[in-house]
Amino acid sequence: MATMHDVARLARVSVSTVSYVLTGTRPISQATRDKVLAAMSELDYQPNAMARGLASRRSRIVGLVMPMDERGLGATETAFVTGAAAAAGAAGYHLVLSPVGVGDLDDLRRLASQRMLDGAVLMEVQVEDGRVAALQEAGVPLVLIGRTGDTTGLSYVDIDFEQTVREAVDHLVGLGHRRIVYVNHSAATIAAGYGPAVRTRDAFVAAMSGHSLAPLMIPAEDSAAGGRAALTTALGQAPDLTAVLAMNENAIFGILGELATRGLRVPDDVSVVSMVTSPQVAELATPALTAMTSPGSALGRMAVEALLRHLEGVGGDNDHQQLLPCALEIRGSTGPASRPTTRTATAARGGDDTAAVTGGDHDDPTGSGPPGR
Repeated sequence: MATMHDVARLARVSVSTVSYVLTGTRPISQATRDKVLAAMSELDYQPNAMARGLASRRSRIVGLVMPMDERGLGATETAFVTGAAAAAGAAGYHLVLSPVGVGDLDDLRRLASQRMLDGAVLMEVQVEDGRVAALQEAGVPLVLIGRTGDTTGLSYVDIDFEQTVREAVDHLVGLGHRRIVYVNHSAATIAAGYGPAVRTRDAFVAAMSGHSLAPLMIPAEDSAAGGRAALTTALGQAPDLTAVLAMNENAIFGILGELATRGLRVPDDVSVVSMVTSPQVAELATPALTAMTSPGSALGRMAVEALLRHLEGVGGDNDHQQLLPCALEIRGSTGPASRPTTRTATAARGGDDTAAVTGGDHDDPTGSGPPGR
């Protein structure tokens, strides 16, 4: 394996000159730089990342900090990761996935204290998120994919949930739907202050009220069984529903399955819109799902680019704060609202035999949990 000394010998320069080319700590003429790079290429020299980090006090590693569970990453979450990784790689950085959740602050502090990361991108952000303060206290440069309640002094990119929900509701109302149910994440997730769940809950109330329609939100566990239970609860409370808006990819196929079990056709009887969804997931359903397509790849890329601008001292000290809406892509799961028929009675049958969603407060038509900021 070639060493730095081998490169210096072939390029006929000093070892320190090779080091300066690698670390950028001193100006080197373009002619000398070209000789060193040509020698590295000829020898297939791979510089040691840790050695470069010690010399430049930079690791050229950024962390993507996000919670993980046994389900792993779905197609929609993966888009955020691939966008971030591509942006890091294009700038000569490595992206490392750090599976740290909101309750893992000690692990996060240990990671930050090791100084292995030049900066961090934080995902799955809650309205009150202790990870932000932990990284700030450790002096780790930070960009969020998502938003806390107070964004003063923070850089973030996020989905514009208000516009996204409004456009989804407008699409359904334009098709004549008046009884629309929103299936969110679980009641526990909302109560914990998960940003997207809280913001979409509030945006749904605002969008429906803007059309003088009554909002009904049902929380759902993140599983197919949770989707089935949520639809059962929805039909029990609104047997005349004609449309379902959902932001829960793990529950959406349970919703579709329960509709089929009850003899309700999509979209003839009930229209379905999946929100913050990748095209890959939308195309798995039959019919393919009309979706508010997630800008995940773009947000991942933008977050890393904002972080690297900060690390490289480009663009001043201004915080980067940007929202992107999801894009409406109409497929086969939405159509004109059906007229009331005996199908509502058929749909409602069995509703009392299935348990309501765990943790849901169904006396409140907008769901449970504290109001978001």
